[in-house]
Amino acid sequence: MMKSENNFPTPHQIVAELDKYIIGQKEAKKHVAIALRNRWRRMHAPTDIQAEIVPNNILMIGPTGVGKTEIARRLARLANAPFVKVEASKFTEVGYVGRDVESMVRDLVEQAVNMVKAQKQEEVKAKAMEAVEEIILDALIPPLRPGASSEDQALNQKTRELFRERLRRGELDDKKIEISVSQSASANVGIMGPGLDDQTLMNLQEMLGSMLPKKSKRRKLSIAEARKLLFEEESSKLIDMDEVKEEARRRAEEAGIIFIDEIDKIASKGSEPGPDVSREGVQRDLLPIVEGSTVATKYGPVKTDHILFIAAGAFHLSKPSDLIPELQGRFPIRVELESLSQEDFYRILKEPKNALTKQYEALFAAEQVELHFQDEALRRIAEIAYEINSEMENIGARRLQTVMTQLLSDFLFDIPDKIPPYAKIMVTVEMVNERLQGLIKNHNLSQYIL
Repeated sequence: MMKSENNFPTPHQIVAELDKYIIGQKEAKKHVAIALRNRWRRMHAPTDIQAEIVPNNILMIGPTGVGKTEIARRLARLANAPFVKVEASKFTEVGYVGRDVESMVRDLVEQAVNMVKAQKQEEVKAKAMEAVEEIILDALIPPLRPGASSEDQALNQKTRELFRERLRRGELDDKKIEISVSQSASANVGIMGPGLDDQTLMNLQEMLGSMLPKKSKRRKLSIAEARKLLFEEESSKLIDMDEVKEEARRRAEEAGIIFIDEIDKIASKGSEPGPDVSREGVQRDLLPIVEGSTVATKYGPVKTDHILFIAAGAFHLSKPSDLIPELQGRFPIRVELESLSQEDFYRILKEPKNALTKQYEALFAAEQVELHFQDEALRRIAEIAYEINSEMENIGARRLQTVMTQLLSDFLFDIPDKIPPYAKIMVTVEMVNERLQGLIKNHNLSQYIL
């Protein structure tokens, strides 16, 4: 992807990248592109004003399957930023059994730690793999005892080098070896008195586990399996985990994106007692996090002031104004996503880099079978999916997955037993009509089912 001179994509470049995966929704793409670029702008603003520039959180309004989640997910990948998706309906008010809203921030930091750790591992990969190679060679050809003759040492070294070559070519990957793998001591903690929530209990167990000495265990594994386990161990020795945690906290605070789906499910729809009380309670718990507060995590305190929150909901049974006013104010950018047309469905099947047709072509190619789609067949698939959405529940582009599964499931079942490698399958309009005939008839009957 083309980037600007400062190596961070401009709004136009962000939209161009999103266009590769998401059809339509120009207004939504424009606003998320501005929000993402504003993060870079804040970091390059004068230091005395940086802390005052808060992100413009976004509320996406639109039916299911039109691209809300995909826009947020692709945005996070573009920014190489930690990203979590949560469902507002899964949260409960503080004091009730269930997930508390702060867990979304803890999940974000966990994601940031994994990202930073993976990057650090990549930096030390060459050195870690050298150490792994020596450990595996020691298991294959045990080192000579002290005092061995120079001839034995020379022969041992020559044998090691021969095995090293074979190891690097992958010829020994299936061979079993016995290695020592370190294990953290188990810290199963029994608690007396009031019960702790899962997160607190997990943090306590991890803290106590880190205090206990690590044990090593002998395991017999294939060289391929051993290489993965040993790489984790050896790279961890080369990485400063305190530095990883510090960088992860900073990245979560400055670049983190939290996508809150189904926010309409916690909107109060009147003053009746009952579930609405809990809904409003979740909103009030959510408010300080979105406004800016400090959340305790097992990696240290994390400030939420500059985390970008993107909320989304269909708002079929409620409207954004049903959210408490304070929470509405924290989502100043509102974007209405458009329902997808039949033409959009056709383009979704054909254009995105991750289009369903390309995914299925890749699955067939794994069995050396060529799959191709006639253009008219794609138009017919789009037409059928659109019609079913019109007459049944509208689930947006997700309907294409249902239709494609129905269309291709018999082929996937018959490969490779009845359809041999190097076969070619062309999906035509006639095939689409024939194979989806049952689906078309069944959805027409749905209106008569009570």
